[in-house]
Amino acid sequence: MQVKTVDSWNEELCKQVSRIYEQAFAGKGAKPEKILRNMFRKKLCFLHVGFIEDEVVAMAITGELKGIEALLIDYLAVDEGFQHRGIGLQMVEMIKDWCLSDGRFNGMVIETEADMTPDNLARIQFWKKCGFTITDYVHHYIWVPETYRAMFVKLVSDSVLPDNGEQVFRFIGMFHKASYQGA
Repeated sequence: MQVKTVDSWNEELCKQVSRIYEQAFAGKGAKPEKILRNMFRKKLCFLHVGFIEDEVVAMAITGELKGIEALLIDYLAVDEGFQHRGIGLQMVEMIKDWCLSDGRFNGMVIETEADMTPDNLARIQFWKKCGFTITDYVHHYIWVPETYRAMFVKLVSDSVLPDNGEQVFRFIGMFHKASYQGA
């Protein structure tokens, strides 16, 4: 698999990933295109697109958590026809490599739903396979009913990424606030 990463709105790439994004997140917290465009305009995020030959099979939208040198994986999805083949794991490993080569990131963060449903437990297990550690703190957003927990992976030993979920959510909250402001 090859991964292409861009930091500005790319109409062609966004069209190619929209089907996968909608499959995974429509009705489940997908940000509207207007917000995504705002994030790119403000240079808050990156789009990572996974290709096998010329076919788009995976996508991720990530953002910089300023102050803790971490990359937030806001969305990660694999095309339904390519799931359960290790592509998600490959995508995360390639994003880790990109983080280290970029030089701004010493760690990565993900939010996962805190309710212990079978689907959420499977997602948590996936992120653990990717090397992430789950925090104990349960975060309650005021605008969504679900509760969340942070998971993180330190990519370098001297990372400033906190282990405390409540501290991590302060930075995640700043990212989300900036994403919506001015949209």
